[in-house]
Amino acid sequence: MSADAVTERAERPWSDDEDRSLRLWIALARAYATVSREVSTKIGEYGLTTAQFGVLEALHHLGPLPLGELADKLLVTGGNVTYVMDRLEARGLASRCRSEQDRRVISAALTPAGRDLMVEVFPGHATFIAGLTSTLSPAEQDDARRLLKALGRGIAGDDAAPADAEAQPD
Repeated sequence: MSADAVTERAERPWSDDEDRSLRLWIALARAYATVSREVSTKIGEYGLTTAQFGVLEALHHLGPLPLGELADKLLVTGGNVTYVMDRLEARGLASRCRSEQDRRVISAALTPAGRDLMVEVFPGHATFIAGLTSTLSPAEQDDARRLLKALGRGIAGDDAAPADAEAQPD
């Protein structure tokens, strides 16, 4: 270690409440990074990126969607959805079409090949996710989901959200 290296810890001028919040943030970030890494690796086995799988999964479960709505559901920009859709169309897994009612609206849909791929891989993906979360009991999983939704809604300032997070669909 160099002679000018600081060797003692920084003072902790923050409160116990702030320390608890910081520790929660660290736990959330580490859990997300770990789960995200595992899921990304699994999705790679399907020959897809996480973003591509997200688009295919949304279209599989919700049906055709306008690109803007798809971006909102996936928490990404419209530009990101356009890029991902370009790749999915090139592979024949999804398609875009302009609305006949409003020519400004472009919707995305699965192709038969995209539907076949999701029918093939999604059951195993669901089992994989269940395995990742199996260290928590079903009740703990429900509690974690409820608490995380409440945290997200609280940060977003969604005062209209029901007290019971289960009352609103995802």
